Amino acid sequence: MKKFFLAILFLSLSVTLVSAQEFKNGDNVLSLGLGVGSALGSFGSSSETPAISVQYEHGQWEVGGPGVISLGGYLGFKSYKYENYYYSEKLSYTVIGIRSAYHYTGLKVKNLDVYGGAMLSYNIAGYTFDSPDPYWNYRKGAYANYLSLSLYVGGRYYFSSNVAGFLELGYGISYLTIGGSYRF
Repeated sequence: MKKFFLAILFLSLSVTLVSAQEFKNGDNVLSLGLGVGSALGSFGSSSETPAISVQYEHGQWEVGGPGVISLGGYLGFKSYKYENYYYSEKLSYTVIGIRSAYHYTGLKVKNLDVYGGAMLSYNIAGYTFDSPDPYWNYRKGAYANYLSLSLYVGGRYYFSSNVAGFLELGYGISYLTIGGSYRF
């Protein structure tokens, strides 16, 4: 995680600093994030991968008040693994979603994009279980895939006209996502 933040810092410092504009109609933003905390199941004391997400959004409509509505997509992944002498099991989640957000443009803070929105997602669960001892076979089973509707709020701070850091609270692959964004 430390390397990720250093990479974001290096990238932002290597770009000429320019006064960025707020989110506007026609903007395209691609974001990569690492998540902390999750409502998705786990095995207790297990090894796990970090929650990773990729988001895309397009400034679609200007609204009557100060703001722009965006549409976009979301892809997230997280997995857990537990092993002991008797068995091993692995659980993974892939979240695929369609997102829309309202970007409030009425703030007079340079380089800041604040937003809130909703996501409709399909959560795909994968589960594998392996044991040489048939006694443990009762643990075999499946996790269900399901649709989910969630809300989120976030903000981006642009270090240049194209590069930003972001923080987002809500439900996707994690409760809190921190990462970098690129506007094109």
